Amino acid sequence: MIGSIYRITIAFFALLFIACNATTTEEPPVASSNSDEEELPTALREGIKIEKFAVPQRGCVRINYDPTTESFLYNTMRGDIYQVSPDGKSEELIATAEDHGITTLQGFRLYQDLMFLVGNIDSNGDKGTKGKIVRGTRQPDGNYTFELLAITEDYGRTATIYSHEFNGIAVDLAGEYIYVNSGARTDHGELQDNEGAYPGAREVPLTACIFRLPADGKDILLKNDSIDLAANGYLFSDGVRNAYDLTFSPEGKLFGVSNSSDYDHPEEMNWFREGRHYGYPWEMGGIQNPQQFPDWDPDPEKDPFINTMAFAHRGKQFRNDPEFPPKPANVEFVPPIQNHGPDANIYRDRETGLIMDADTTGATVGTFTPHRSPLGLFFDRDSVLADPYRGDAFVLSWSDGKTQPLMRPFSPLGADLIHLELTYDAAIDNYALRSYRIVGDFRGPTDAVQVGDHIYVIENRGSKWKITLTSGTPLASR
Repeated sequence: MIGSIYRITIAFFALLFIACNATTTEEPPVASSNSDEEELPTALREGIKIEKFAVPQRGCVRINYDPTTESFLYNTMRGDIYQVSPDGKSEELIATAEDHGITTLQGFRLYQDLMFLVGNIDSNGDKGTKGKIVRGTRQPDGNYTFELLAITEDYGRTATIYSHEFNGIAVDLAGEYIYVNSGARTDHGELQDNEGAYPGAREVPLTACIFRLPADGKDILLKNDSIDLAANGYLFSDGVRNAYDLTFSPEGKLFGVSNSSDYDHPEEMNWFREGRHYGYPWEMGGIQNPQQFPDWDPDPEKDPFINTMAFAHRGKQFRNDPEFPPKPANVEFVPPIQNHGPDANIYRDRETGLIMDADTTGATVGTFTPHRSPLGLFFDRDSVLADPYRGDAFVLSWSDGKTQPLMRPFSPLGADLIHLELTYDAAIDNYALRSYRIVGDFRGPTDAVQVGDHIYVIENRGSKWKITLTSGTPLASR
């Protein structure tokens, strides 16, 4: 996410917070049905089987399944793409950045014989960047040929860890459009001019939003101009800090999960719709960004949502900021999906500043415990899993409070796979969810893919796990 081939690793490890551990009602682990207990992740429900499937390269980011070859494909941040055999015992390097031209590769989706790649390339002497989207087409010999689908004009990187750049991607169910997340270039809308290279720059038209592009597009230029982006139909949703994972539900609705800032905002899950604004940088996790208020005093002694170990505090990004842009006129922000628990729903109370368990207070959280870093979102789109998982959503969390100080005050739990039950509420024209931890103790999970009744999770450190959800698995909390 910053100017190096390991941007995602550095940016996630940058989520630091000091701590006193929160008490939670989340459930203790159930012994895994596998012999290698010390190295395996931990099953948190009966009937879950976990196996080590493969040992991919370190720095892996995304994983896909190719039903034509029954093999798995994954990428690294530096642009390498590997194909893993169906049994997980061998892999082959099938493409590099020299082939597709993306030097920082964060997004990767397969759709039939097409491969869509999303990332960034350096510009303006590495002070700036360009988002780049490439389409690969499988040839009769099994190799891919690549062509440019879209590229942006230059826009400014920052001299911080907050340049999230182009990353998440989803293909609609008909294969007609791709949807691409361009993350924020700031932590919370603060001035970031990259040592004067981009005077006055905070967010720009090419950042903190989701683009919709034709899947068969070619050589599209995305201009750093909000009027042009809207006129061409490219801008789909705005006010999105960093929806690192996007996916479609079985009904064809677009959902995503976003990281919030160094402030103790909850992490969001959203239902993204055309023309809607999701609040960033004025709101995150349903909580207002205090830097927009000219009388705000960013003193951690006065505002418990600030931690002295947070990079935004140490770098003086939290500050009195009377020139903070005003909210857009006549725009209604779409709130995040509310989490009704029982898991991943710890929060800091706005009135008291105390860390609370929403199961105890009866509150809802929009959406997840702060600093969890949700990613790896997917649906059981074909409803092939056994009950109670059939047709539902799942999400990974990168962080946990044992290793990530930013999250430590809230809970030691994290680095897990969560089962999500989504319910549409017509009264608010939005979804609500219930969340259940089902596997814990991953180490740097970055993505997951479902194949039949198996879930394959890849970790940035170079591990791949096969998780089987067997028939009749009960949820103890029901």
